[in-house]
Amino acid sequence: MPKMKTHRASAKRFSVSGSGKLMRRKAGKKHLLVGKASNRKHRLEGSKEVDVTDQRRVSHALPYPKYLR
Repeated sequence: MPKMKTHRASAKRFSVSGSGKLMRRKAGKKHLLVGKASNRKHRLEGSKEVDVTDQRRVSHALPYPKYLR
């Protein structure tokens, strides 16, 4: 059986935490930042765990998540 291919767009957007959780970036921090309040931009920093409803889909796109650390 051949190796499975990693979906490269997903590999760039998602990461795996040390405890094995799938992590994502928060939306809304890329552009048009002048019109956003600084406390709102501060709230958008960091990463968040992928929702339970999306974890199966993301994990199928990343068949080898241990290499994404």
